[in-house]
Amino acid sequence: MTLTYLPEIADIDAQPRNGRSVRDGYARGWGLEFGDLAARVAEDPLFIEASQVSSIPSFVSGARRMNLFLLLKFFLPRLPRGNVIEFGAYKGGNAVFMAHVASRIAPGTKVIALDTFEGMPPTDKQVDAHNAGDFSDADLASLQALVAERGIDNLVLVKGRFEETAAGVAKELGPFTLAHIDCDIYSAVACAYESVRHAMVPGGYLVFDDATVSSCIGATEAVENLVIRRDGLSSEQIYPHFVFRAR
Repeated sequence: MTLTYLPEIADIDAQPRNGRSVRDGYARGWGLEFGDLAARVAEDPLFIEASQVSSIPSFVSGARRMNLFLLLKFFLPRLPRGNVIEFGAYKGGNAVFMAHVASRIAPGTKVIALDTFEGMPPTDKQVDAHNAGDFSDADLASLQALVAERGIDNLVLVKGRFEETAAGVAKELGPFTLAHIDCDIYSAVACAYESVRHAMVPGGYLVFDDATVSSCIGATEAVENLVIRRDGLSSEQIYPHFVFRAR
């Protein structure tokens, strides 16, 4: 059994509330923002090892990567088995990080990373601050070479627009225990969520990286419209990013 260094939130009821564990959300979110949890994660040998393996630049912030690490290490083992999926891999740094952690925590778990690897598609200028072609400096060939060089055999890279790839990936490689939806614009977040929501294990983690970022109101609106208003999900965490639990 993996020993945990998560803070004990004993004064919060452990029973689920509105489909989420408030206690778990506080343990991770409060622990990272106000407690000493970030320091503990930074000293974790597996976190250090995975960070060294993944030496690729990433826009995933330190606190958000730590939260993904906590989910992978301490919470996914509580769920039925499944794979991990990431929408919006960019240069692949976070996907490599998660793949290494998953290989140690749950051998046989695949991490599937989807991206155009050519930049953003056309955006909706009524709500999206980003433009078509943003993040076009991703280099799929270099990422594939690094993955092969470091012997990362549980990472699946999928090139193309989500509208063309996501449904097939969900059908072939689901179910999923964690979906990291790291997209900055409305259409991408909406497509990612719609593609994966029925392929999640019960209680699986839906993590939205950009929906609380000031330059990504389109991502926020997709979460508001689809996840909260339409599907009625309540967030388990709001720091360092939105975390919801699948039904």
